[in-house]
Amino acid sequence: MAERSRRRAVTGPQRPEGSRRGGLARTAVLGALTAAAPLSIDTYLPALPAITVELESSASLVALTLTACVVGLAVGQLVAGPLSDVLGRRRPMIVGAVGFVVLSAACAAAPDVGTLVALRLGQGLFGAVGIVVARAVVRDLYEGAAAARAFAALMLVSGVAPIVAPVLGGQLLELTSWRGVFVVLAALGALVLVGVLLAVPETLPPERRRSGGWRTTRHAFGVLLADAKVLACVAAAGFGFAAMFAYISGSTFVLQGLYGLSPQEFSGVFAINSVGIVSAVQLSGRLVGAERVRPERMVPLGLAIAVVGSATVLGGALGLGVWGVVVGLFVTVCGVGTALPAATTLSLADHPEHAGSASALLGTAQFIVGGFAAPLVGLGGGRTALPMGLTMTGATLVALLTFTALWRRATRAAGAGDN
Repeated sequence: MAERSRRRAVTGPQRPEGSRRGGLARTAVLGALTAAAPLSIDTYLPALPAITVELESSASLVALTLTACVVGLAVGQLVAGPLSDVLGRRRPMIVGAVGFVVLSAACAAAPDVGTLVALRLGQGLFGAVGIVVARAVVRDLYEGAAAARAFAALMLVSGVAPIVAPVLGGQLLELTSWRGVFVVLAALGALVLVGVLLAVPETLPPERRRSGGWRTTRHAFGVLLADAKVLACVAAAGFGFAAMFAYISGSTFVLQGLYGLSPQEFSGVFAINSVGIVSAVQLSGRLVGAERVRPERMVPLGLAIAVVGSATVLGGALGLGVWGVVVGLFVTVCGVGTALPAATTLSLADHPEHAGSASALLGTAQFIVGGFAAPLVGLGGGRTALPMGLTMTGATLVALLTFTALWRRATRAAGAGDN
């Protein structure tokens, strides 16, 4: 009890290290760090055809540049999360930001598609550091309802990225080549690095860090994987994100190639959906943060909404047409946005000593499952929206059913233990 009280005194919403303005600046920088994934992926999506032509490659090989980045984002989190529990948060954040800047600039100079694939892998590895450590920083500073509000604020900042990224990418291609897109990513990464140096202090003091090497890390993951509540949240986030990846990877070909939307119209649809997910994230965070809805209820509610939306996308593919697909995509992303803040809060709640590892497990699941979902969308060769609809519906159903089953099992086990 004394330890919990001490932690609350240290990790409450009001921090000794800065004013409210400093806290807002820190949140903005942490949100920018978590925006590495959508910036790395969404900004250059409109440039895929141009890359294919200039590098004299096939569409499937160029698509590997997306897969490589996703793999890097997954593996990088798995390494950076436990490392930040040992070394602290600040040093890994700085190294990750520097690496992201260097690799983004190198992508702009890639001479062939093989080199670009390798560089994109590295870009994802370094970009992953900011994503996983930013969540761990929030967990260092807050708990309970305050953590839910903080995660919602974090996702508000990072949620601007998918709104801006495709529009930015499309406009940049009017002014420069696809290489210029990566130059802009490098410049944005440099700005984030400056923000880390100026606004984000160390939040994990030496006395709270874990010691030891691989054995300690393996123990941390063992503890987390043995917790059914953590697994429930990881499944919800992983399969929910898979639906998002199916949308991200398939919507360009479905909406532009199949239904004939212009790049500007596609960017508009993408932006509207991004506004939807940001709004859902904020509503979810406020409801949980105000303790009006418990987070364990918010997760299945959001996933159920996502199932309805995905089924509507599937209905669009089966005959409802483009409006069925567009409306279904909007409902799906709103549902995922409702579930994710609560799932993140729950996954990090019970293991503060393993916050980095828990954050890594959550993030890695998102990108690994998402990475497997993305190729499934291409099975139709861009001639039908059916693979995208099936993948999204399957992913959201699995997310909902798995979370419900694992959470009930954990609740029953806890009840039996109390008796």
